[in-house]
Amino acid sequence: MIKSIKGMNDILPDDVHKWHSVEDKARYIFELYGFSEIRTPLLEQTELFARTIGEDTDIVGKEMYTFVDKNDTSVTLRPEATASVLRAVIEHSLLNQDSIQKLYSMGPMFRYERPQKGRYRQFHQINVERLGEAGPLCDAETIAMAYDLVDAIGLKNITLEVNSLGCQKCRPVFRKQLKEFLQEKRDMLCKDCSRRIETNPLRVFDCKETACQEAIKDAPRIEDHLCGACRRHFNDLLQTLDALGIPFHKAPRLVRGLDYYVRTTFEIKAEGLGTQNAVAGGGRYDGLVKALGGPDAPGVGFAFGMERAIMLMKEARPVNKGCFVVIQGGREIYRSAMVLISDMRSSGLQAQAVFEKSMKSQMKRADKLGYLVCAIIGETEVAKDMVTIRDMRTSSQVQVKRALAINKIKEMLA
Repeated sequence: MIKSIKGMNDILPDDVHKWHSVEDKARYIFELYGFSEIRTPLLEQTELFARTIGEDTDIVGKEMYTFVDKNDTSVTLRPEATASVLRAVIEHSLLNQDSIQKLYSMGPMFRYERPQKGRYRQFHQINVERLGEAGPLCDAETIAMAYDLVDAIGLKNITLEVNSLGCQKCRPVFRKQLKEFLQEKRDMLCKDCSRRIETNPLRVFDCKETACQEAIKDAPRIEDHLCGACRRHFNDLLQTLDALGIPFHKAPRLVRGLDYYVRTTFEIKAEGLGTQNAVAGGGRYDGLVKALGGPDAPGVGFAFGMERAIMLMKEARPVNKGCFVVIQGGREIYRSAMVLISDMRSSGLQAQAVFEKSMKSQMKRADKLGYLVCAIIGETEVAKDMVTIRDMRTSSQVQVKRALAINKIKEMLA
């Protein structure tokens, strides 16, 4: 028997309704905020991710699915969506058409890392990218949209953490001081963090190793080194979140795993996932569009992990808003019922039946599949040109003329 590749999971029919629910809620909320969907390829040139994510990140150094194609071009399965979306924006000159772009995307990402709870080698994200606006109000509204999505899905015990990573003016000063601090703690750090001292010291804050967390407990805080402009940006962001009624915690050690973030960074965490408890996270990435050859357009965005959110959703049997047709009788009755089922589908009503089974087994299947309404057709109904309609929630039923049956079913479902 051939099995799926480790870390590449099937999404089975019993779970698909949860995925549809999350995707539908995301589209509804994003469109309320004026965002439009964009779809990009799974495969990109490797250089795109090396330039945007950062050569010294674990993603580029260890985790990407990279190979050389038949044209001797190095290509990579996308490990994150921002780089692909910005590449598409630049390639198709979208910012020339409108200097403000509000985009979202959904789909699989790929990283070769140890599979863990809620994170697989093929995982799925909903991503938001907002280009052309630089102020803290834009950041606050983007965070509010992420918070609305998490709330709409029904996740509980949610915590929003926010931080500022400063800018190219103030971050080098902090980086130098942090590097000096870490040099003194090198013997306490794991192998990866010891290497990061030289390449990307801020990433030490993101390490989950207990020894590393202990080593950095007294590390300098970037908030203490913000320049005046970054401090005003951060304070305005926090005040706006307060005004919107969104609870948050300042998280001075919060960094993201990608090199392109500046100023605002945030994560939304949920209980029930252990240490890997972030369901959404993102921040500001001014300068990234220009670095990829586009105009000097600021940007902010976030990624939402679908697997983690779906794991936390309450178990609930899917409700089927269509109609299950229960058939009693011989061939003539079945043919009559099939004509009615065809008419239902033509009217936009989802309908199905199980042929040549007992009424009891048909009703059991309707209940198992979550149907709220059954239409019963037997010899009596056909003789009277009627249909018996049963409400599965109350077990009550009524007979109506066949010509009125579809409207009555729709009325009951509504």
